[in-house]
Amino acid sequence: MGTALPFHYHHNLFLNSITPHKPTSKPNNTSITHKPKLSSCNLTRDLVQIVSSGSMQHALKLFDKMPQSDTFLWNVMIRGYTDHGLFLDAIHLYHRMRCQGVRTDNFTYPFVIKACGVLLELAEGEKVHGNLIKLGLDADVYICNAIIIMYGKLAQIGSALKVFEQMPVRDLVSWNSIITAYSLVQQYLRSMEWFREMLRQRIRPDKFSLIIALNACSLCVYFSGGREIHCFALKSGFALDVMVQTSLIDTYCKCGMLSYAERVFDRICLRNVVAWNAMIGGYALNGQPLQAFSSLKKMLKDDNLDVDNVTLINLLPSCAQVGAVLLGKSVHGLAIRKGFLPHPVLETALLDMYGEFGILNFAELIFNQMMDKNLITWNTMIALYVQNGWNEKALKLFEELLSGYLKPDTVTISSILPAYAKLASLRECRQIHGYVMKLNYHSNLFVSNSIIYMYASSGDLVAARTFFDQMPSRDIISWNTIMMAYAIHGMGTMSIELFSEMKERGFQPNGSTFVSLLTSCSNSGMVNKGWAYYNLMKEDYGIEPQIEHYGCMLDLIGRTGNLDQAMSFIEEMPLLPTARIWGSLLNACRNKGNIELAELAAERITSIRHDNTGCYVLLSNLYAEAGRWDNSEHIKSIMKKAGIEKTLAFSTVQTKFRLHRFINQDRSHIESDMIYNVLGIISRNTGHSKREVYVNKFKPSDLARKKANLPENHSIRLAVCFGLISTGLGNPVHVRKNTRICEDCHIVVKRISEITKSEIIVGDSKVFHHFRNGHCSCGDYW
Repeated sequence: MGTALPFHYHHNLFLNSITPHKPTSKPNNTSITHKPKLSSCNLTRDLVQIVSSGSMQHALKLFDKMPQSDTFLWNVMIRGYTDHGLFLDAIHLYHRMRCQGVRTDNFTYPFVIKACGVLLELAEGEKVHGNLIKLGLDADVYICNAIIIMYGKLAQIGSALKVFEQMPVRDLVSWNSIITAYSLVQQYLRSMEWFREMLRQRIRPDKFSLIIALNACSLCVYFSGGREIHCFALKSGFALDVMVQTSLIDTYCKCGMLSYAERVFDRICLRNVVAWNAMIGGYALNGQPLQAFSSLKKMLKDDNLDVDNVTLINLLPSCAQVGAVLLGKSVHGLAIRKGFLPHPVLETALLDMYGEFGILNFAELIFNQMMDKNLITWNTMIALYVQNGWNEKALKLFEELLSGYLKPDTVTISSILPAYAKLASLRECRQIHGYVMKLNYHSNLFVSNSIIYMYASSGDLVAARTFFDQMPSRDIISWNTIMMAYAIHGMGTMSIELFSEMKERGFQPNGSTFVSLLTSCSNSGMVNKGWAYYNLMKEDYGIEPQIEHYGCMLDLIGRTGNLDQAMSFIEEMPLLPTARIWGSLLNACRNKGNIELAELAAERITSIRHDNTGCYVLLSNLYAEAGRWDNSEHIKSIMKKAGIEKTLAFSTVQTKFRLHRFINQDRSHIESDMIYNVLGIISRNTGHSKREVYVNKFKPSDLARKKANLPENHSIRLAVCFGLISTGLGNPVHVRKNTRICEDCHIVVKRISEITKSEIIVGDSKVFHHFRNGHCSCGDYW
């Protein structure tokens, strides 16, 4: 989630400005609203006062006692419902008005149209538009402006443009409306073109025109467009308006130009809380959390201003950026004391913050207690689950969303697809792909890139490449994703070919491109090419290595077995090593059997993340293999005291109709007898290459208990055997494993692929292994 900046204030203020209390043109003689008779004036005054107070239930009771033929009274009620956010009630009352034969007029429709737009009711909006045409009100400027905005909210920009072009008379609000409509459908550059067209037509913009255009520039990171509007503001006298100044700050911050934003901010004569909020949010957005906190102190001390809910919304990302959990909780407490909660945007920002800290129980508590959950809230919670590896909960929450009234958008889909990639079967992945096609979201680049990742991560590299080739347009993320797809499948040569093709098509590599390339080289054992790309990234493209780049290089060095070089590489890094870095070293130590260096790596990992299960298990196994039983038992006791449980290993295999799951020594499957018969035949043909090594990992007293976990009983072999039984000839066997495949099983599956002449694809927790004719794509290093 991005930092929430205060510009919804300006946007809403503009939307209110295009629905004034009085129409901009006089209604024709047939639609004049008659004022109530003198005898009912007191009741009418009471009704207006009650509606203004927001007590719509009380207002409805009074309304029902009044003459039902008076259009003025109906209009008061419909507007009341709309002004107080009861849009569905406004539409229902409009239908009741028409059913009772009460005449509608040009005061009635703007508020009904607004309700249709907010509720995203396209069918209802089109019916209302049709009624307007029949009544001859479709030429009214006031009504047309509302229709343009409605169609913009409903993503019907063609209809909005048609209304605008057919208007016999346009005012400034009409131009502001069409500029807004294009922003609402995310065509920000077209929005700017209409702003320029307004200037060419010698229509003088007001401050709302500039605010709308600046908002479009900020959303598409159009820095030169923002400067263009800034110049116009200076020439036209709007540059001293605090709302325009705040919009400029917002635009410059979102374009990453903090120095420009600070210059505008320093020239504001009377800074209000909205201007401070824009600056605080800008610092957070640009990764300068300390400056955000400093601005807050200045706002409170120098300008003697108090925080509002937007201040806290903009401050929360800074708490996450500096890892200040207690400060984040303090901001949460302040929001409660100030009475800012419930507030959907603030609550969503709190969700985001707790998710960044990994405190998902707090995030869940806030989410479950929220009374008004919008789609952004649902999207945030789903994304947090996925980012923290809680994929099952993410899928369950997505199903809950589908059962409600909200419709998933492109953000929802791009957030949930990685969860499908991790947990779902290929069949389910194809089903969600079909659902995306039905929603017509497949043309969205974020969604398209997620589909590539989903297929690659679920083991179907062919489907990932087919989808990539069929994309009508691609961005750099598309290329990076397909290169990473080949990387995790151990096919680095294809990634390198794609990199060359990408450059030929004019795409400029970024940091993520080189993560994909370096991962490809590491997983495919191309050490020299890896170093070449690492140097190319720095020297030719000026990209400074980040943690992920260093991690890839350590994986690459680990392949060579040169642990001294790996340690020197870590010591020379300009960045503080993370658990990812020490994890790469630990893995290299595992393959070389270097316990001393493994101990150092494990110590550094646990100091950063004390709950790293894999680290403890790997170190315990290293001790056991070296016969250091006391050390091995000590690690297990640490895990037990800390409540850290070893991950239960399981494997899954997809058949035509369902996903089958196996654990070690599993006999619960209906086809168990046949599976074990096939396993016995395979074991006799492949031998027990590593049985003695595995047995030596345990004390004699533990052997009876551990025999169930001998490699010959591992879930991966059961899944492969069942896959061979249930998969048609010539089709690959797809198996997934939630932990790394052990060395013994790796050897056996290679042998199985050679004996059966079958392709077996095994995706473990790190890479996909493509076994063909006795060979594996990983080159026996993973």
